[in-house]
Amino acid sequence: MDIYKCKHCDEAWDKIFEGTACEEAGCACEDMTQLEEKTADFKNEKHVPFVEKSENGIKVIVGKAALHPMVTDHWITMIEVIDGSMVYRKYLNPGDAPEAEFPIHNVNVKAREYCNKHGLWANQ
Repeated sequence: MDIYKCKHCDEAWDKIFEGTACEEAGCACEDMTQLEEKTADFKNEKHVPFVEKSENGIKVIVGKAALHPMVTDHWITMIEVIDGSMVYRKYLNPGDAPEAEFPIHNVNVKAREYCNKHGLWANQ
């Protein structure tokens, strides 16, 4: 479940298989850079996703002491949970809360989020 960022169009992409699908969108695949998951906050910016039990499964919150901003020029675009071979994802928009609930009862999952300014973050 690698995520890449295109240097040509500045979009983030899942790379599901090897191929040249982004040529149709005007991108050059050789300009894709694999994003590294960051796991520790820098400068107190509150990017690490935290997992907690909820009534219907688990809840992932971005920023434990202070929630991540969700404004037009700085927001969490997606939150995902990887539980074995299953991947659950929720896309967010500016103005949404930086959180997502998933119907999983395992709290020991890998949670990731993508910040449009600061990249890819994970809890482990």
